[in-house]
Amino acid sequence: DPQEIELAAASKRKLRRFIVIDEVVDKLYGSKVRAYFRENNVQHKILSLPTTEETKSMELVLNILQEVQSFSLDRRTEPIIAIGGGVCLDIAGLAASLYRRRTPYIRVPTTLLSYVDASVGAKNGVNFLQCKNKLGGYTPPVASFLDRSFIQSIPRRHISNGLGEILKMALMKHKGLFDLLKNHGKYLLDTKFQSCNDFAYHGDAALQTTRIAIETMLEELAPNLWEDDLDRLVDFGHLISPELEMKVLPSLMHGEAVNVDMAFMTYVAHARGLLGAREKEQILQCMQGLELPVWHSGCSWALIQRALRERLKHGGGQTRMPLPTGLGVADIFNDTSEETLERAYELWVQD
Repeated sequence: DPQEIELAAASKRKLRRFIVIDEVVDKLYGSKVRAYFRENNVQHKILSLPTTEETKSMELVLNILQEVQSFSLDRRTEPIIAIGGGVCLDIAGLAASLYRRRTPYIRVPTTLLSYVDASVGAKNGVNFLQCKNKLGGYTPPVASFLDRSFIQSIPRRHISNGLGEILKMALMKHKGLFDLLKNHGKYLLDTKFQSCNDFAYHGDAALQTTRIAIETMLEELAPNLWEDDLDRLVDFGHLISPELEMKVLPSLMHGEAVNVDMAFMTYVAHARGLLGAREKEQILQCMQGLELPVWHSGCSWALIQRALRERLKHGGGQTRMPLPTGLGVADIFNDTSEETLERAYELWVQD
């Protein structure tokens, strides 16, 4: 805002920013971040932290808050900036929401998963008692700054991991997005979502894919930001995966665990007669083309039962199970029998 810049320039008080950055991102981009603030004459404190699912705890949030208190920022005019993957954004967002009841914060996602998922919406949180995101709140950022150039430095597996969440939105809401992933998935992995000059066949698949994924996510989240309505298509892939992900840490990343869940639910949809055999195969082939796991030995029948019992507890006594009813269309079901689930599980394991 030009007016804000003018006021800041006229003020005798120096601009100040507190930045939480993932330690891996700091090694890659920290010097550029520091140079940016120095060149703009901004007094800054950069806190570099190991932000992984294993460290995603209240203890790390309190560490951030101690540093924020020492820095003594003004919660009205000095937003906390979080630069990193989804875990970093979640932890810093929770810290900001707690400091003086609510301090503004800005998200700068650096992985594909955080770019299309954690950057969108209001939620933040940490793991607690071996349960994923058990503590948290709903405090949206004042802004999310999206820059795909960060994605070029992350490993191929991390890009595949992010594709799991994009595929979720494709299967639930957008056949065109599914077709983009099916036709250009390998290209997106190979080019690491950078906009290349290969327009003859691929067009700007990276821009189209990320834009549609974010737009469809916003369509779902914006009218129900505080989750007052528990019937949510964005919960597809998130019924069993929280239990699975925490049980097998660190062998499955978040998007991979989500995809294992989605693969099983694809079989459930098939067992219910919602998907034909050809559609089921198309979905599984697309998953494999995106280099995502379609099964994991840790996803036992006992774990599925336990996860669905938890779902009943938090779903007001209903499973509220999102299932694909075609490619890019879906609905929410509360009447899937245990017999259908078990039949789907047996076929899944057999395949």
